[in-house]
Amino acid sequence: MTTEGMVAPPYSRVRDVFDEVLVEQQGTGASFAVWHDGRWVVDLWGGHADVAHRRPWRSDTLVMPYSVTKPFAALCVLTLVDRGLVELDAPMQRYWPELRAEATVRDVLSHRAGVVVLDEEATEEAFYDWELMCSLLSRQAPAWPPGTAQGESALFYGHLLGQVVRAVDGRSLGRFLREEICGPHDLDFHIGLGHAELSRTADLAGLGADFRASQATASDLYRRAVSNPPGARDLRVVNGDRWRRAEVPAVNGHGTARAVAGFYVALAHGKLVGRAVLEEVTRGRGTGPELVMGGEREWGLGVALEPDGYGMGGLGGSIGWWSQEGQYAAAFLTGHLGTHDRGERLENAARDVLGLPPL
Repeated sequence: MTTEGMVAPPYSRVRDVFDEVLVEQQGTGASFAVWHDGRWVVDLWGGHADVAHRRPWRSDTLVMPYSVTKPFAALCVLTLVDRGLVELDAPMQRYWPELRAEATVRDVLSHRAGVVVLDEEATEEAFYDWELMCSLLSRQAPAWPPGTAQGESALFYGHLLGQVVRAVDGRSLGRFLREEICGPHDLDFHIGLGHAELSRTADLAGLGADFRASQATASDLYRRAVSNPPGARDLRVVNGDRWRRAEVPAVNGHGTARAVAGFYVALAHGKLVGRAVLEEVTRGRGTGPELVMGGEREWGLGVALEPDGYGMGGLGGSIGWWSQEGQYAAAFLTGHLGTHDRGERLENAARDVLGLPPL
């Protein structure tokens, strides 16, 4: 497999690690980008965009990075907060009167609303029918009293936020993202693909027995949270045009590594929202149990928080991140679903150049 793109001279080791990652991946390819000190120091891509290995992965190849999408969805609502059109501590019912869960907008943004599963059985069709999905969510009792615990709303985060955008602005979340955030800032990231984007989208691969075995120790709440409606981890579904055209704003954004890293550059430098809202984004409530994903986690508004910075990873290994310590943005987007060690190895190679300790 061939690596294409550029690295600034001190980052040559990053290219070597990226070469290793591509050799290890048996399915489709990947991209990796790092911004530091006002410029792109790494912008790499390679491998194939399809499992038959007929299409090369190009600089503008799009791929679905699962939950890396969630901060993009959050910024749609946070943009409205920044404009004074939405209040963080307002009840969700102000914007969605039918919603049963008595959560605030802040609860939803910080994964504390409890709307993480559907008790009512749904079909794959719910992903393609916004009104159907929202009718199911509106009747759903929260898994815990909103505001009292935290757990990632794996499949429904974007619908909850999208209803706020629709109520206040009138546009769908995907259209708002395109017209108000990604378009003006030249970020090649999309929720709900058009014909032009479909033609340059990579297939996902790797959802085989090994991957499923790695999910075997997940909690019952997690299994329920990602399996109803069915299809979000089915390659037949997620590689289909119907899924790619739909808006499932918790998971089905499609973009490049450079676009995801560029999003964090714009966010960190106050180009997306003002200082007051950015402070809300990066203010956590302390580390505590993550009831859906397991382990311990500290959430900001739309992003996971670590001592080093903030960002979001996705199922299968993709990640976008802003390092507050290193003042850099990094993103790894992969078509071959596996663990997060690949992105960590790449980022550590960049951190070594910057004189930072490994992650």
